Amino acid sequence: MKKILFACGNGMVTSTMVAHKVTDYLKENGVEVKYNQCRVQEVEHLAQDYDLVVTSGRFKKGAVQTPVIMGTPLLTGINEKAVLQQILDAVK
Repeated sequence: MKKILFACGNGMVTSTMVAHKVTDYLKENGVEVKYNQCRVQEVEHLAQDYDLVVTSGRFKKGAVQTPVIMGTPLLTGINEKAVLQQILDAVK
């Protein structure tokens, strides 16, 4: 089972919205994942334990080796389907 880390400014509101949208989409496509949420500032220290990071906040990848996908379109609706497909492809 793949693990996703969702990150936003405070690790609560927008990461929760994005996490629900992503996990619902993945479940509809036959993919179950485990996930956690955090603040963007924590990504660098936590990312190595995950297969994918989805962030809705500004993030400099820096030393993070885990693939990172910007989840902002999942909040705005602009290019949402493309980002959901990108996430699906990343966890398959």
